[in-house]
Amino acid sequence: MAHSFYSFAISLFIFLVAIHLPILAWCSGSGFSVELIHRDSPKSPLYDPDSTPSSRIRAAIERSRSHSIYFRNAIHKARRSSSALPMDDANNFYSEITQSNFEYLMSFYLGTPAKKVLAIADTGSDLIWVQCVPCKECYNQSAPLFDPQSSSTYKTIPCNTISCSLLPQRSCHSSSQCDYKYGYGDKSIVKGYLSTETIGFDSTGGHSIQIPTILFGCTHHSKGTFDKNDAGLVGLGGGKLSLIRQLGSTIGNKFSYCLPSSTEASTTSKLNFGSNAVVSGSNVITTPLISGSPNTFYFLHLENISVAGKIVSIGKPMQTNESAQGNIIIDSGTTLTIIDDNSLQSVESSVKSSISLPHVNDPNGAFNLCFDVSGIGASTQFPEITFQFFGGASVVLQPHNAFVEVGQDILCLAMISNGATADSINIFGNIAQQNFHIGYDLANMQLTFAPTNCATQ
Repeated sequence: MAHSFYSFAISLFIFLVAIHLPILAWCSGSGFSVELIHRDSPKSPLYDPDSTPSSRIRAAIERSRSHSIYFRNAIHKARRSSSALPMDDANNFYSEITQSNFEYLMSFYLGTPAKKVLAIADTGSDLIWVQCVPCKECYNQSAPLFDPQSSSTYKTIPCNTISCSLLPQRSCHSSSQCDYKYGYGDKSIVKGYLSTETIGFDSTGGHSIQIPTILFGCTHHSKGTFDKNDAGLVGLGGGKLSLIRQLGSTIGNKFSYCLPSSTEASTTSKLNFGSNAVVSGSNVITTPLISGSPNTFYFLHLENISVAGKIVSIGKPMQTNESAQGNIIIDSGTTLTIIDDNSLQSVESSVKSSISLPHVNDPNGAFNLCFDVSGIGASTQFPEITFQFFGGASVVLQPHNAFVEVGQDILCLAMISNGATADSINIFGNIAQQNFHIGYDLANMQLTFAPTNCATQ
């Protein structure tokens, strides 16, 4: 009995230290911001100077469809089981990230002395992980692997801890270390040890941020289609292992981002924490973040969609979500907005009757409604498309939020159908979010929008 109590006390201490020690290294209530690099930006290692708007949107369509399938599968699995799943279950996927499926990258520092890491930034998953030495079977990575033995602040997490229990897949073999395994939608896997380490950021304000004792996955085995230019992943979801939840009260449980228009190719986005994440202004609107399963995802309640002030679609519950209120996911990692087929047809019909431009076919064969804008004049008007979220939060989409260039002088409505099945997922994508400062307050479970020119932020 005494031994069990002692083990529990140690477990609780480690967990509390992991969550609260960042306060010692950084003043609570302060704010900082870091760059988010879009995969198609000239600053990205994946940048292709020969790409065209058509080729970029074609790739984004496939990524968006893949994300939709991932969200649906993850919600199904979360509903079936809230407990940890067996390590050998190859069909359990916890993130949509593969070589082709991410949208944003971010840099951070790991260890003491600090090593710079370029990683995927993902609001659709929680665990932070990097590839570590030794890594006998790992995907090819351009940058050197992180060597935990060279860091004076690296520590592994024991099995019998609260921290270890937060993993969706974990095991304890002959060692007392907490093993993890994450699976991905294309059968890629990463395996390693849950650990703690000092993490750092170069703030856009010019100062460095150092935060000790952050939980992360030190990956010693990986297999799949990851890209050689990134060395890991930063989970920004709502689960307890995400960077956001671990920073917790240190950042006031707040983060935000501001995504410039996709036409601003040379402009980077900002990911803000703490006081920098406060969204203010006279045109601010707020809607609740809805608790759902898994708690990684950010659910909202969509009441209706209107075109030119006329309601054309009423929000319906997602059958895969335990909460009927949470009927759409907001996700920065999904390019297009995805809605049910009936709603899409209603929106398309109303938009079509509101725009006096010639209709043309999408050369990619993905969008149903496209226009020839070669003869567009100053008098041509695009109707306002409004997503009405619970609480009176009317998010009005400007033309750059609702339409996308798919070819020479061709604009298409940037929405696709989630299919006709009852378990389909609705997603409010990142084109619709561009030029809004969007703040997440996880303490009060609120999401705030403010129209902003993100290129000048």
